[in-house]
Amino acid sequence: MSDGLVFLEGMTFAVDPDRLRRKLRIRAGSASDNELESVLSEAEKIVRPRAVYFPAYIEAREEDSIRVDNVPFHSRVLAVNLQQAHRVFPYLVTCGQEAEDWHKSLKDMLHHYWADTILQMALHRALRAMEADILARYSYSKMASMSPGRLNHWPIEEQRALFELLGEAPSRVRVCLLESYLMTPTKTLSGLRYPTEESFESCQLCPREDCPGRKAPYEADLYARKYL
Repeated sequence: MSDGLVFLEGMTFAVDPDRLRRKLRIRAGSASDNELESVLSEAEKIVRPRAVYFPAYIEAREEDSIRVDNVPFHSRVLAVNLQQAHRVFPYLVTCGQEAEDWHKSLKDMLHHYWADTILQMALHRALRAMEADILARYSYSKMASMSPGRLNHWPIEEQRALFELLGEAPSRVRVCLLESYLMTPTKTLSGLRYPTEESFESCQLCPREDCPGRKAPYEADLYARKYL
């Protein structure tokens, strides 16, 4: 199922110290800043973000489901969003198992918190690299993504089907699916990326107000307007 596997590794990982200070609210030149520099220096030696994806094809559609390479996915929102798509890109992006092991080894709680922020930045570095690679290889002008568990409309239990579709890809990047449907390393994202003419973010269907990762405003009428 994973013909055409594209494996991205060896990507550079460097954090802008000023950006990191702003995120952590640390003043340059302070005692905390000196500690942060030490943690960041260690992270940049260890953290190796990576990504893997491949092209797959939608074989069948129903009102509330699709089938990709003989693997069914059940979600009304997913089915509607992919109405005009014929090809999708199952993917995994991760901060890397080395990073997870390093993060767990930190005993100082403040350093542990700083490292968590650094790994989040590494994860997004991998995500941006994957997105750019797909656009460059396939010449799409606009794409969007959906991930199991980001919305009740595509529950986390669908991770099992996604991992079935991903085939050997998870082992290539040392990612495991747990019985809880969460993944290790913790800083890992999975999903389907697809070409589209309409922008979509799961945040548009999520009413949670205090989400630090919100990318788009909640649209209370969107589900009734588009998906019913």
